[in-house]
Order: sequence, then C-alpha cells, then structure tokens
Amino acid sequence: MIQRVQSIFLLLVAIAMGLTLGMPLWVQELASSGETWKLDALFMNQMDASGEVLSSSSHWYIAAIAAFVGLLAIISIFQYRNRARQMMINMVNSLFMVALVAIVFLTTNGVNKEIGAVDNGSYEIGFWAILAAMVCNMLANRFIRKDEALIKSVDRIR
Repeated sequence: MIQRVQSIFLLLVAIAMGLTLGMPLWVQELASSGETWKLDALFMNQMDASGEVLSSSSHWYIAAIAAFVGLLAIISIFQYRNRARQMMINMVNSLFMVALVAIVFLTTNGVNKEIGAVDNGSYEIGFWAILAAMVCNMLANRFIRKDEALIKSVDRIR
C-alpha cells in the first residue's frame, strides 16, 4: 500500500534531493577581497564583489549522486510488497547520502584551504536538505521494520 507512513518519508527524501539539486550547498565570502565562492550541485563558482563569475569548475558528480538518491527513494516507495528489498534499497540510499555529505564537506574544506579562509563559510539549504533526507530515510526504515514485525506477529497468531 502506497499510503503508508514510510512512503511519505521516502517522498520527503526525493523532495529534499530536489532541493539539493536546485539550491546552493555552500557559500564562502572573503571580506578582504570581496570575492565569493558558491557551491551548488553542478558548479563551484568564484565571483567578484560585483557578482561577475571569475571562474567556474564542474562538480557534476554531486548532482548525479543527488539525482540517484532521489530516484532510489521513488523506486523504494513502489517496493511496498517486498519490505526486505525496500529496506535494502533504503540502506544503500543512506550510504549514498553519507557519501554525498562527505563529498560536499571535503570539497568545501579543500576550497577553504586553497584560498586561506579564516572561517568555514556557510552551509546553505541544499546541504541541510541532504541531512533532512538522511533523517527521513532513517524514519522510513524504522516504519518498514515496524510493519515487518507486525506482519510476523500476525502470522504467529494464525
């Protein structure tokens, strides 16, 4: 049944990955030079004080992983007949989300070291959406396990 609680959480995972794809992940502003570095799912842009892009580097793999995570969440919604497969898909999805957070973190730390920034910059809504998706995925797995336990207890009564 698609109208279960875990389906709502899995849909929220897909929506959060859409936010990750569409919103900035990280912004670093240097007060001394007025330059800004902005990371989104596809590009890392270096902009001057007027907002003109000075350089841009592709980070397409962040967008690819985020899209894959969203797709896996949608596939998992329709695996409601096989709860074991649904949990496995969600666990694989969790690994990809952890990898996504690690990639973003390592990328931003590399830029900070390269430019010699004093602070770490600010993580934006796209980054926090990844963490929200991880929580929703964990809750979906919890409710799937609860359904599985309920089915096993009903089978014991028969």
